[in-house]
Amino acid sequence: MNKLIPRLGLYLGPIAFLLIYFLVESPGLSVEAKAMLALAAWMATWWISEAIPIAATAFLPLIFMPLLGILPIGKVSANYMHPTVLLYMGGFLLATGIEKWGLHRRIALNIINLLGTDLRRIVLGFILATGFLSMWISNSATSLMMLPIGLAVVSQFKAQLGDGNISIADRLGKNIMLGIAYSASIGGVATLIGTPTNAIMAAVISDLYGYTIGFNEWFMFGLPLSVFLLLVCWYYLVSSANPLPKRFSLPDEKSIIGKQLSLLGRIGYEEWNVMLVFGLVCFSWIFREILIQPFLPQINDTIIVLFGVVLLFILPSSSGDDRILDWKTAERIPWGILILFGGGLALAEGFQSTGLAEWIGQKFTLLEGISFFLLLMIIIASVNFLTEVTSNVATASMLLPILASVAIKLDLHPFGLMVGATLAASCAFMLPVATPPNAVVFGSGYLQMKDMVKAGFWLNIFSIILITLMVYFVLPWMWGIDLLRNPF
Repeated sequence: MNKLIPRLGLYLGPIAFLLIYFLVESPGLSVEAKAMLALAAWMATWWISEAIPIAATAFLPLIFMPLLGILPIGKVSANYMHPTVLLYMGGFLLATGIEKWGLHRRIALNIINLLGTDLRRIVLGFILATGFLSMWISNSATSLMMLPIGLAVVSQFKAQLGDGNISIADRLGKNIMLGIAYSASIGGVATLIGTPTNAIMAAVISDLYGYTIGFNEWFMFGLPLSVFLLLVCWYYLVSSANPLPKRFSLPDEKSIIGKQLSLLGRIGYEEWNVMLVFGLVCFSWIFREILIQPFLPQINDTIIVLFGVVLLFILPSSSGDDRILDWKTAERIPWGILILFGGGLALAEGFQSTGLAEWIGQKFTLLEGISFFLLLMIIIASVNFLTEVTSNVATASMLLPILASVAIKLDLHPFGLMVGATLAASCAFMLPVATPPNAVVFGSGYLQMKDMVKAGFWLNIFSIILITLMVYFVLPWMWGIDLLRNPF
């Protein structure tokens, strides 16, 4: 069955393209828009079925948009080096420097060590450590790094608790594994570089409306949402999904963490340098508008992170024979995600330039009578459950330009629907295939499918409600916009 879907998708994609291109006719649908619709259907089929790697599907706009007369190759290829793609590339390179010298591991172990020895607080430690790291490092890398730490802690607990408390040990194992997966996704919501969908949304909004969402602007909205959802995730896991007894601890359950910290030794020269550069970049992102732009008006978040990356390439290691960041290490960043970004942005530009997004938006006239709150919740819920079985980046790339046109058709501020959908795409918690962190922890041996579905379903529902309330009530106040009026 796993091989059947990709094989079917491989043929259904081009077939869908040909059927739409040659057979579909509709008033208001130009030849270019029809070609764009056909190409989008092909890409969507391949993305959903994963007939070929999803990054490889993102090359199709470079081939077919010029051939079909949609956009010249120069305009299409510019999307693959969009400032937001470069921002995310800079974030990847910065994270690679952090990982090269083990700073991320030291941060995680110290956070877990700080929170004490109670079983519930140990789970909280893993959730907070994973959540914090995933704000800056890719969700996949964060969960892969946290998994062996979690396995070591659970293994020690099982040995210490003994056969009499085997059920407690099993529940602890499930909570730590689920906590790592869920918090890796939730933490990424807090920053523009934390998860690809945030960067995709910022790029689409920049292209469509010429409005730049700053790092600080998103951080002020995303951080409270992320922190609250992390705490809810922890409380739900330890109190309801897999309940753990209160105030239950053993004398030396922190020994495994202490042992791993001692193995790291004292913080070294390279870690200090990485930490200083990382701190400088974050400080500059947060205070760019207040402290830097008055002197350097053209500076933006992309320039700041690339400056930090170049610094890492310049600074020598303690041996003097190497740099803090070298190109061999830098080559390991996930270039496929950056290509996927470019393909998604090219798709969005094609939707706008051909009028396809406007044509789709006009088909939503039936929604004109519905309340904005209900519409927002329906879209958030739909995206949330859709990304359980599809790539969240691919889903965001397809839907964001359409939602922008729907908002304009209904005379709504497009940011409401677009931000809601973007956040929902990061909150798929039910299935191992939903996100890479879910898949990583599912292979740990502590989880069965029913554990993830049971815990993830209710977390999905809560995240849908929370995102809807945050976008409806908090976003307008924080960003100074009116969601019920289109200013563009």
